Amino acid sequence: MPTALTHIERKILDFMVDYLKSNTYQPSIREIGERFGIKSTKIVSEHLQALAEKGFLERDPSRSRGVRILGVNLNPDATSLPCFGKLPDRRGYRMDRAESYLTLDRKLVSRKGAFAVRARGEALSVLGLREGDYLLVEPASFDEVEEGAVLVVRDGEGLVYRQITRNGRGVYLRELSPGRELVAVEDPAEIEIVGRVSALIHWMDGRRTTDVSLTAH
Repeated sequence: MPTALTHIERKILDFMVDYLKSNTYQPSIREIGERFGIKSTKIVSEHLQALAEKGFLERDPSRSRGVRILGVNLNPDATSLPCFGKLPDRRGYRMDRAESYLTLDRKLVSRKGAFAVRARGEALSVLGLREGDYLLVEPASFDEVEEGAVLVVRDGEGLVYRQITRNGRGVYLRELSPGRELVAVEDPAEIEIVGRVSALIHWMDGRRTTDVSLTAH
């Protein structure tokens, strides 16, 4: 598993990937500093060195743009999504806590800020998922989600899956387990929606996570 990145390291790496896809060459140390308000080129260089030591870059210190990004699909038609082994707990949801990255065609991902989660055990069997399948989660607001949508919402314990139901009497959320009852929501505006499950990746041939092409993005 790749070594976890700090928040600024992740931001710098994402900027470098996007810049390279747009320009076909890397940003200079000075351009990186200007993008993130870092006046010292030495500090930018230290961040790049940290990325190199963690296996995300190869550096040639003798050149201003002497950096090669490792393990990333740089095809402009592809995007790398942070992938979590499970929904984060009460410590919160942060991209830099992703365990790996999953590369998908951009046509499958309509919104920035999307992420993937691996299914574990029987927790999502009601959706037909098995261990090692994936859920694609994209940002969404309450007004956008349709009847029956599966949401990722935040409660007192962290992030959880819930299915939304609307009827003439109000709004309800249901746990994704057989036999679970609907729970009425008194104030829908208070539902903290992290995202909507927009797609499921279900392996039909018994493959599991060891066979999935993940990037070290």
